[in-house]
Amino acid sequence: MTRSVWIKADDAVGDWDDRRPRITAALEAGADWVLVDEADVARVRELGDINVAAYRTDGDVTLVDDVEASDDPDERPDAIIVGKDGEGDGTVDIPEDFSGSADLSTLRRDGDLERGAYVRILGKEYEAFAETAADEADYTIVVGEDWTIIPLENLIARIGEETELVAGVTTPEEAKTAFETLEIGSDAVLLDSDDPDAIRETVEVRDEAERERLELEYAEVLEVERIGSADRVCIDTGNLLDHDEGMLVGSMARGLVFVHAETAESPYVASRPFRVNAGAVHAYVRTPDGGTKYLSELQSGDEVQVVDTNGTTREAIVGRVKIEKRPMFRVALETDDGDRVETLLQNAETIKVATGEGRKAITDLEAGDDLLLYYEDTARHFGEAVEESIIEK
Repeated sequence: MTRSVWIKADDAVGDWDDRRPRITAALEAGADWVLVDEADVARVRELGDINVAAYRTDGDVTLVDDVEASDDPDERPDAIIVGKDGEGDGTVDIPEDFSGSADLSTLRRDGDLERGAYVRILGKEYEAFAETAADEADYTIVVGEDWTIIPLENLIARIGEETELVAGVTTPEEAKTAFETLEIGSDAVLLDSDDPDAIRETVEVRDEAERERLELEYAEVLEVERIGSADRVCIDTGNLLDHDEGMLVGSMARGLVFVHAETAESPYVASRPFRVNAGAVHAYVRTPDGGTKYLSELQSGDEVQVVDTNGTTREAIVGRVKIEKRPMFRVALETDDGDRVETLLQNAETIKVATGEGRKAITDLEAGDDLLLYYEDTARHFGEAVEESIIEK
């Protein structure tokens, strides 16, 4: 599930001088959406590139048609949200028969803009209204009055995947709870806060919720053999990596060896904490979606998965790929299940791997050492896991 963070920045926040800092903080933090009034759409576009959702608050649904027909792309929101100053927030009474709902009628209108429903959970009838709106809406925003978990649990259980459920929150802690509720969590959160730190921390909560946690294991080193030269790939990321972080690479997709980033100081070369010396061009590297890519395929702007020695993952952007001919080692390993996997790594003391005894230079690696890797008994086709018999040796 891809999570997202929305930032509330409509006129309920204050005037434009109050709203603009929220939008700027959202842009700087890497939030996904801002929720504003229609009059502010063009002004948001001037501040930066972010998805813009706009409240439709006029009871005349022809206003939606006017927005969608606009020739100026800067004035067109990416989504229209229905419910403010209407039935969704309690300004207008919800009809007993939902078929007479003005908000739902607007959601059902054809158009090329995505639509969303905004519902304050003021009681059980509003839960039912949100559930009905979810059948029509691309996004269903629900805001609890005292931020209790029960209504959110009910909606997560009932709505399913027909809409993106956006939970209203006021703190990063509430966002974390929303993303974890019923072990499924909401698809997104709508943060109502002026605090730039809270906006940044909520984006960090989003990133943490999306990350995989991998179960790494040790395999015994069978051979470390000097071989000839090969085309070696260094992955230079646009991110600084920590001392216990690296990437998963290998000649066989089912067994990827953990290779440390070049964060350690060396008497021969300065540290390069943005770099992983990943091996030869044929090797696989793991990507954030759980797939793999050949090292030879990587280019600037691609995403690769960074992992630490505990299996915690995050994403990094490839800034540059350096391919040079270098002398290599062939490293052969055997897993606890008796499977043999291999990889090629450069013959240089700056390349470090994780062993049972700790961080070790590849030049010091010996048969009998335990080497950290990620093992999954699966075949891959174009980087995707497949149920197929494929022999790699």
